[in-house]
Formats: sequence, structure tokens, C-alpha cells
Amino acid sequence: MANFIDRRLNSKNKSTVNRQRFIRRYKSQIKKSVSDAINDRGVTDVDTGENIIIPRKDLSEPIFHQGKGGIKDRIHPGNDQFSTGDRINKPKGQQDQSPGEGDASNSGEGDDDFAFSISKEEYLNLLFEDLELPNLDKNQLNKLIEYKTIRSGFCTEGVPAHIDIVKSLQGSIARRIAMTSTKRKELKEAKETLRVLKNDKYNHIIEIKDLTTQIDLLKAKIANVPFIDTFDMKFRSFSRQAIPTSRAVMFCLMDVSGSMDKATKDIAKRFYILLYLFLTRTYKTIDVIYIRHHTQAKEVDEQEFFYSQETGGTIASSALELMAKIVDERYNTNWNIYGAQASDGDNWADDSPYCKKLLIERILPTARYFSYIEITQRAHQSLWQNYQKIEEIQPHFAMRHIKTVDDIYPVFRELFKKQLKRLHNA
Repeated sequence: MANFIDRRLNSKNKSTVNRQRFIRRYKSQIKKSVSDAINDRGVTDVDTGENIIIPRKDLSEPIFHQGKGGIKDRIHPGNDQFSTGDRINKPKGQQDQSPGEGDASNSGEGDDDFAFSISKEEYLNLLFEDLELPNLDKNQLNKLIEYKTIRSGFCTEGVPAHIDIVKSLQGSIARRIAMTSTKRKELKEAKETLRVLKNDKYNHIIEIKDLTTQIDLLKAKIANVPFIDTFDMKFRSFSRQAIPTSRAVMFCLMDVSGSMDKATKDIAKRFYILLYLFLTRTYKTIDVIYIRHHTQAKEVDEQEFFYSQETGGTIASSALELMAKIVDERYNTNWNIYGAQASDGDNWADDSPYCKKLLIERILPTARYFSYIEITQRAHQSLWQNYQKIEEIQPHFAMRHIKTVDDIYPVFRELFKKQLKRLHNA
């Protein structure tokens, strides 16, 4: 077998390019490792890097090798056993190996699965690739136009902080060359004539004096040309470019009642942390509203949402009412409204039909997308059954079931994958 080894030195940033090429080549295997790794992470370390392991069998590369049979001429360095014309035994092939030998060596060493580390940015890029907020309206005009400052060439007026030194010096050099080229030519000719006269055997006192005066005058004229003038000054010019944007708000509703045990709450927190990282990474202008509820709902900050120990009974409609109230008070029709509700499905039987009514009449008419996540290993109860009726008639309402930690990421991707064919007739 012949191996070709590239021993050329890497150019600047070559390793970075090679790394990105490697990630692109084995993206499917890396994404599978990322999705598997997220289930083993703690709630607080979802946004860090990751050690990725790729099975060795998935890293097979084409190689050059000698074909079977034929006559081959080889040079064996240090040969002290064979002479020209000697016949040697055919090397044993893979089929001649005894069972169990495989890739192992007699020295007790072998080839492990390939492991390498990816950064936080690479991890999040792979984690949230091909995801987006469904039905995000990008055509809002009222207060939705942002501006960014871009370079737009050079101008002759501006503030000192915007002076472009290189351009200004280039202009200065060009101006001085243009203004002094004739005088420099005359000066060169005068100096040459003066040198000839001084070397002449005849005395040319008057001519030498006149040439000296002329040379001094030319030097003075050249020196009087300013090194830099106002005409040379070049300032960087900037202009404002409009960027159409959309504003969005995401409501995170989490059940923290007594029926939500620690494991269930942990799954809900993992889901919302994924959602939070996705939203803040994908959209810079987005509000996130956290609502916790048991018998009563309360708007809280991020710290309290994920770490508060408060608990109680279950009235799911309290969270939906608070969401509708906040929308009416703070978010008008110029906002793209999204909601995500996580619960174990345990709710008062009389309250579930009211939740359905709230969603249909107050929330879904103004929302772009609303998702319900039920985290339970029990049979579905009244809340799920009522929400199923909504899903049948509202294309921008989705509901999914999570049983274990392994279901979080697949469900998350299913809810927020790109080009999700859901129409909104709001």
C-alpha cells in the first residue's frame, strides 16, 4: 500500500480552512454526535463547546494501492536476502488473517474512534442549523426599519476623525509631482550645465553666477509647494442604509405546579434554554417574556423562571390570560407574537375548555405560531384532548409529546425547522 503524505507547510489561517472543510465533509456524523451529546448535558452548560466522537468506520478515505497480480519491479533498501530473479512468496492478504485479528496489532495498539473538540460557536451553528421562527412576517413597516452605517467612498469635506491618511497623501504626492515636474526638469538641466561649465578650462564666471541664481530660484519655487493642501484632504464618507427588519416577541409559559416533579421540570427547562439560545442567536430584535404558573400566573425574569422553587396547584388558563393581557398592553399588531407552553397536562377538567377558548379567541388570532409541549409518561388528559381540537382547525398551532430527555432535541427541531408549511390567515 502506498500512502501520499502532504508535508507542505500550512499558510496563514490554513488550519481554519481545513477545519471548516472537515466539518462540512462529516457534517451528518457531527450533527448526530451533537444531538446525542445535548441529552447528556446539564441545564446550565447547553451553550458551551463539545467533544465530538466520530466512529472510525465513518472516516474512510480513498487510498492508492497496488492491484493484485502482474509483474512488479521493486527496490528494497538494505536488501541482503534476495538477488535478481529470486521469487518471493505472495504476501498474505486480509482473507488469510485469523478471526479476531482485525485492526488490532500484536503490540496491543489499534485505531480508536476519532475525537475532536468544537467551539461554542461551531456547536450552536450545528445545533440550530435549518431552524427558524415559523411564519415570521418580514414586511412590517411601522418602526421596523433599522439603519446601518456603510462606507460610501470619499469626499473633500468632513470631520478630522474621518480623514483617510493614505488617500490624502496619495493626493498630495500627485499634486506636488504635477506642480513641480517642469521645475525639477529645469533644475536638473541647470545643474548639469553648471557642472559642465565648472569643468571647462575657460572661465565662465558670469554664466556660473546666473546658473547658480537660477538653481536657487528653482529650488525655492519647488520648496514653496506645500507638502499637503486642503485640496489633498480626503475624508471617508458614510451613508445610512435602510435594513428591513421584523420585531418578534416569544412568550414562554411553564407549569410549575406540584404535579411537575423535578425530572419533568428539568426537561421543560432544557427545552426553554434551547429555545432561548435559538431566539437570541437567530434574531437580534426579539423580546422574550417568561411566565410561570400554578394556580396563579406571574411574569418573571430569566433567573426566577429557571431557578425559582415556587409550586402549587394547576390552573393553566391563568398563564394564557396573563399572556393575552401583556399582548394587549405592550405588543400591538406590528409585533410577530409567538408562544410556547410546557406542562405535564395535569389541569382542572373545567379549566381545559376555557384554555381552548382563550387560545382560539384571544391568542391565536394575533399570534404567528403557538406550540404546546406536554411532558409526561402518563396517558393524555383533558388539556391535550382540548388542544387537539385546536390543532385540527388552526394551522399555526402545534403540539408535541415529550417522554424523556432524548425527545427534547428532535421535538425542538420538528417545531422550528425551516420551510414549515403552516399558513396563517390572521
